[in-house]
Amino acid sequence: MIISRAGDIGAGDNGSAVSLLFAAGCRPGADAFRRLLEKQTGFSISFDPAAELDTGPAAPAEHGLTWLELLANGLTFDLVGLVPGPPNDPPPCVHGYALAAGADPIGLEAITIRPGPHLAGGHTMMPVIRTLAWVGASLASLDGVEAVAWHPARSWSGADFFREGVLRWIEGGVFPGLGLTALALAPDGGMQSEGLSLFTGQELRIEPELVADRPTAAKIGVRLIDLLVESGRVEAPQRISGPDGLPLRLEPSANGRFVRVWRG
Repeated sequence: MIISRAGDIGAGDNGSAVSLLFAAGCRPGADAFRRLLEKQTGFSISFDPAAELDTGPAAPAEHGLTWLELLANGLTFDLVGLVPGPPNDPPPCVHGYALAAGADPIGLEAITIRPGPHLAGGHTMMPVIRTLAWVGASLASLDGVEAVAWHPARSWSGADFFREGVLRWIEGGVFPGLGLTALALAPDGGMQSEGLSLFTGQELRIEPELVADRPTAAKIGVRLIDLLVESGRVEAPQRISGPDGLPLRLEPSANGRFVRVWRG
């Protein structure tokens, strides 16, 4: 019997998934995750095909069994790309946060965690996204993780940076806006988020008048991302106080895909 998850996620797939990135030849196998999970609480291996199916003398890789199913908060996630099978292709690295100096994405290999098949229609539900981020953050403590890639934002983060930010959010702290989402300059001088739409259905758009001071614009962006993840879509104009205490005006764009921000 062949039960395979290998190859389901390839380069350029920016769905709900998180990848642990390792130097070539340094990816772990299922045993390393079993040992790690013995020390973790809150989730477990719910299915291990290599252990539960009779493969005879054949190696797990020959049967497509180099994956695990994880159970967390009543939800299942597939962990694919384990040794001795082939790695997943790393997702694009468009935004980098707290990566090691001189880090080179070339040649890294990915192990990917994504919602199981029965969650295919619910991958944008907040409980699924939160649990996926938490599982990724917990597994990022594994030895040899060079970076953690959050697919929806095309962002790569240092393992400690990703883990600490996500766990702080799960425990009730501020949303890790740089990591689970990203901020980048737009061609017209504005600043836009990437990956926020997974949480709210909208991206953030800070107009150029606020971006002349980029550090301040970034502070505004991170604060608003936290607010929007907490409150949801913006359907009508509203005013809030910015990080410097001055008022900001928020409005949905004409097509509803963006929340636009001005001084106001």
